[in-house]
Amino acid sequence: MPELKRLHAGHAPAVLAFELANRAYFAASVSDRGDDFFDQFTDRHSASLAEQEAGICAFYVLVAEDGSVLGRFNLYDLEDGTARLGYRVAQHVAGCGVATATVRELCRLAAARHGLRTLRAATSRENVASQKVLTKAGFVPVGPADPADLGGEPGTWYQRDLAVQP
Repeated sequence: MPELKRLHAGHAPAVLAFELANRAYFAASVSDRGDDFFDQFTDRHSASLAEQEAGICAFYVLVAEDGSVLGRFNLYDLEDGTARLGYRVAQHVAGCGVATATVRELCRLAAARHGLRTLRAATSRENVASQKVLTKAGFVPVGPADPADLGGEPGTWYQRDLAVQP
């Protein structure tokens, strides 16, 4: 059974393998991370861990029984009881309810572990799968997202009050 775990240094090889294996799949629905992301992965991973340690962000990975990463689920800009949610799941588990179930679990953790009251997530208009995940996880559309927040694509902000359980 997959387990949602807080990101740590030892996850780096599995996270990099996940990102590389799914790069083309992700690029079809979200902006590609670019070659620099992969070339500087070790430094970026360390920087993410430092942000997490500072309480600015909280990064999680969904880990399969074999240790491979099935998804990344991140809370950004933790401040005043709110944070932004970002996530991505491996192509081979997409459409199986993995993202929805894990986003719901992360919502519970966001409230219980991080004291958050509200989560926001932006998705492009074309990313119907992400819109469905957010809606099923209790998020509601709250307004347009600036294309700068979505790699130049128009989209929508979704929000969830963590006191409300879907």
